[in-house]
Amino acid sequence: MSGHSKWATIRRKKGLIDSKRGALFTKLVKDIVTTARQGGGDPTGNPSLRLAIQKAKENSMPMDNIQRAIDKATGNLKGVIYENIVYEGYGPYGVAILMEVMTDNRNRTVSNLRATLGKAGGNLGESGSVGWMFEKKGILVVSKSELDDQVIEIAMEGEAEEIFDNYDEVIVIETDPSQLNSLLSKLEKIKINILESKIEMVASNKVELSDEARERIENLIEKLEDDDDVQNIYTNLN
Repeated sequence: MSGHSKWATIRRKKGLIDSKRGALFTKLVKDIVTTARQGGGDPTGNPSLRLAIQKAKENSMPMDNIQRAIDKATGNLKGVIYENIVYEGYGPYGVAILMEVMTDNRNRTVSNLRATLGKAGGNLGESGSVGWMFEKKGILVVSKSELDDQVIEIAMEGEAEEIFDNYDEVIVIETDPSQLNSLLSKLEKIKINILESKIEMVASNKVELSDEARERIENLIEKLEDDDDVQNIYTNLN
């Protein structure tokens, strides 16, 4: 019996590892798709895509998967036509939710989003219902190190709009989208660990919720992110 028990434990552990790996690959693919869609499919001219590819390779993603993600974003997948659509809605507690999707079946996507939001106590809204709360920003996230002062100096010289260095492990830099790749290229030269570089939608006014309410929203976001069509999700949750 102990042998069977041991094998069951190994299978459970392997299943958990595979699940985590699958979730990581899904996120990496979505990052590649997003950056390729925003700045083109050539990594030599798109530093954000170059970073996304680098992260995927570091996590042992096959090159075929990487290229397929780029082809999906740039419309080079034969026989499949994808639409880029932004859907808007509300979660529980009136939290605004903006969802960027890439889909080959609009009806399927809308149905899935409506069902997921509805089960959580939210709803899908009309175009423009929450979009007015958000604006595009270039976002860079770098690991903290002994080069923090240099990072901040480069960000300031690059006309960063906001620099958030009050986190324990990272510095977050917010800039005009047109300055993102230029700033990324400058930061790459000082050999720091750049965790993320992409254009995101940032809410102008954010809401505070209790820990219990926040957890409910975060669970909803996780369920929405499980949908393969959903590329990015933004909220006005602080």
